[in-house]
Amino acid sequence: YSVPMKVTLLMALTLDGRIGKDADHLADWSEKADKKLFVEKTKEAGVLIMGSKTFDTIGRPLPGRKNIVLTRTPETRVSSENLIFTSDTPEKILKNLEQEGFGEVILAGGMQINTLFAEAKLIDEILVTIAPIIFGQGLGLFESTIEMNLELIETGPLGENSLWVRYKVA
Repeated sequence: YSVPMKVTLLMALTLDGRIGKDADHLADWSEKADKKLFVEKTKEAGVLIMGSKTFDTIGRPLPGRKNIVLTRTPETRVSSENLIFTSDTPEKILKNLEQEGFGEVILAGGMQINTLFAEAKLIDEILVTIAPIIFGQGLGLFESTIEMNLELIETGPLGENSLWVRYKVA
């Protein structure tokens, strides 16, 4: 018997619910404390999953954890020990990670990847940092087709002006 894989969506959001102005927008607008939380949570899980656009804005694999990058063209990218490019389904990715002994994974965006996992009903928790900034337009957490009921688990202050909120997907 194995414990099912826990998938936590971890994102920074503007007060108006945006994760970026566009797909190429660097995530440099949240507080240092948010970046620290991201490092802490991804290292705790040992593995993070993101889309190729998100990976390209970061520009390198994050050290100390396995980086899985979803792309339609994995053959055009070079994988290494801690950096895997794949076009596998979310289910297959999670199954492989489970077989490798991982019990939790952090889903780190962007919108298309979040939506893929949400459509497959694979997200267990959502942990968002609410940053003290408004973009007025841009990308949401998911594409507009996603609906979810959430239960509040806990909240807290983060850094100077941010909050973090943790929800369980009902």
